Amino acid sequence: MPVLENFEITGLAAEGNALGRHGDMVVFVPFGAPGDIADVKLEKKKKSYAQGRIVALKQPSRDRVQPPCEHFTICGGCRWQHLPYRMQLEAKHRQVADAIDRIAKVEHPAIPKTLGSRNIWCYRNKMEYTFSNRCWLTFEQLESGEEFPDRDAAGFHIPGAFDKVLDIKKCHLQDDLGNRIRLFVKAYGKEHGLTFYDLKAQSGFLRTLMIRIASTGECMALMAFGEDRPADIEALMQALADEFPSLTSIMYAVNTKVNDTLGDIDIKLFKGKEYIEEEMEGLRFRVGPKSFYQTNSEQAYELYKVVRDFARLKGGELVYDLYTGTGTIANFVSRLSRKVVGIEYVPEAIADAKINSAVNGIENTVFFAGDMKDVLTDSFIAEHGRPDVMIIDPPRAGMHQDVVDTVLRAEPDAIVYVSCNPATQARDLALLDVKYSVEAVQPVDMFPHTQHVENVVRLVRRQQAQMADSTEL
Repeated sequence: MPVLENFEITGLAAEGNALGRHGDMVVFVPFGAPGDIADVKLEKKKKSYAQGRIVALKQPSRDRVQPPCEHFTICGGCRWQHLPYRMQLEAKHRQVADAIDRIAKVEHPAIPKTLGSRNIWCYRNKMEYTFSNRCWLTFEQLESGEEFPDRDAAGFHIPGAFDKVLDIKKCHLQDDLGNRIRLFVKAYGKEHGLTFYDLKAQSGFLRTLMIRIASTGECMALMAFGEDRPADIEALMQALADEFPSLTSIMYAVNTKVNDTLGDIDIKLFKGKEYIEEEMEGLRFRVGPKSFYQTNSEQAYELYKVVRDFARLKGGELVYDLYTGTGTIANFVSRLSRKVVGIEYVPEAIADAKINSAVNGIENTVFFAGDMKDVLTDSFIAEHGRPDVMIIDPPRAGMHQDVVDTVLRAEPDAIVYVSCNPATQARDLALLDVKYSVEAVQPVDMFPHTQHVENVVRLVRRQQAQMADSTEL
């Protein structure tokens, strides 16, 4: 493939890439910054676009900043470390605006600036690491001609190469306690001759490690082993407990499946509690090993405040919280609601939601488990009441068409739509446009140094909007 010499990078694109133009062709370049002049080697070429990579940075952009992470460009997790935070926020704002304008094609008010995160490092409360006997070798290592007989690693999967894991020395996204725990387990495994997992052969003892560190300071470590060896498990878990006596919860699982997911695996408690707790406005939220909780605790509070503000509750409303997870939003808005009905697919999450209501003395919430399109039906709404407000926070794929149809038939006065994927959110806004208009939009940055952005939209039923307008006149 050819090399484009002195190629100018002019903007940022989807998936965290930068871009520039070569004639009529758009060239997408990872880890570029607007204003860079670079030699770019093309690696994939189509008629109208190409994918390339920087092989020589001739003139760095004035906007470039020095990434603090030694794994930058290899790990694949934080693709925007080289961009100043203000530029990241501006790019996320454009991402939201473009999705609404080009996909939803609906009228909307001016979109305010992206709500930035106060902490842009060490903000994640959850990290998941993989142990592997086949660590990824960088281009520099391969070109050095050296041999690397020790390939054991504890780190992250390489994008596009699932059987390869990058050995991580230091991750800057979680409190350094997470690094110390991971490095301790790796060193213990090496010292005691424990096998690191072989992702191709599906064998090995040390498999995965999840670390949760709550805003309250409580910490959970969950080890997953690829083989059931009770004596070795006991010894490692005890060593972990001795080395880190402040750990709130130490847990383990034996996973002999072909994938790393633990949703259907029995989790065993070795020491401490079966959960850790987050706190928000005096509310305590229990987070178990399988619980979903927003991974940026501090910014989750800012996000939920936007949701509550957009809901505009006065105390007498019936609220439906769709895709409620562990009921965090449901419980957060319950003080200003008559009643909150939460629905979630994962039964364990609903169990957590009920517990979270109970431990906080909240009595005006009810929760139901099941597939949203099967639970949220006309008969369900007839039984539990037509909602005044619906809060919708679906997975990245957005809402199923059946759910959209039921929402439209339910006709809540207002909808607050929270999304981690502006594209699928925009698609759903177009579907809801037959009855609802967009009244407010607020992008929220939950993941600094990545291309991901959360977005909150307030929609109002058109009849309600017209009544409000006539009242103002």
